[in-house]
Amino acid sequence: MSQWTDTVRLDASRVNLNGDLRGARNSTMLSILGNPRGSYSQDCQEPTNQRVAGLLVSEDVGPFRVRGLRPAVAALRAIFADVKAADRDIHDRLGTAGMLCCRFVRGSTSAISNHSWGCAIDLTIDRVLDRRGDDRAQMGLLQIHKHFNRHKFFWGAAFPTEDAMHFEASDQLVREWQASGQLGAGAGAPPSVADSLLEFGDRGAEVMALQQMLSKALGIALTADGVFGAQTRAAVVDFQSRHGLSADGVVGPKTMAVLRGDVPGLGQKAA
Repeated sequence: MSQWTDTVRLDASRVNLNGDLRGARNSTMLSILGNPRGSYSQDCQEPTNQRVAGLLVSEDVGPFRVRGLRPAVAALRAIFADVKAADRDIHDRLGTAGMLCCRFVRGSTSAISNHSWGCAIDLTIDRVLDRRGDDRAQMGLLQIHKHFNRHKFFWGAAFPTEDAMHFEASDQLVREWQASGQLGAGAGAPPSVADSLLEFGDRGAEVMALQQMLSKALGIALTADGVFGAQTRAAVVDFQSRHGLSADGVVGPKTMAVLRGDVPGLGQKAA
């Protein structure tokens, strides 16, 4: 065991650890690659979508071997080369708790984990897995997350439920892979960045803030877990219906403006 497995407390500023990067959205992954399989649980399963399966590779990335989406594996190889050059002791202690794993996000029954497309990875140091949800992170992970960010990977320490063991391709990076043809000729077009602000399957600090606003506006106790699931979508539809908005369950600019009270005579004041 080494000092790198010791943990440090992360304060509220952890939500900004990734800068402008955001985790790949379900809508982006589904639009570009399709659904990895027809059903999910909390257990790992294999993809049944042959398009996704055809993009998977099993290769060495430096400290260990992984099975994941081809461009994600290539990116990890470059990331770990940087880690080795800058932090050799940490590099040599790294292991993995898995990459490809078709399942829901932990604790959700709606949001699909990005492990399902093989573009996320969980790391160990000295075979120790960082504890999820305690707002702490292993010193080694805190030290190397900058290398992941440089290659446009998002660190899960910034999720509403802290997940410091977890790193995943950012939404921006997946869009770059699609634009450069790295996901094959059959890749679909991603949704426009301006199409919506928040929708089903999203997760993050923005979703938690949305849930808190909905609870206040509707007078309900909506769980602010940062995962845009069925209950959050139902609350959005309810809010939209009350305010004469298109009740599609998607929080676009109009819905957000009314929710924040930016539109005179509407929003929380009229609720």
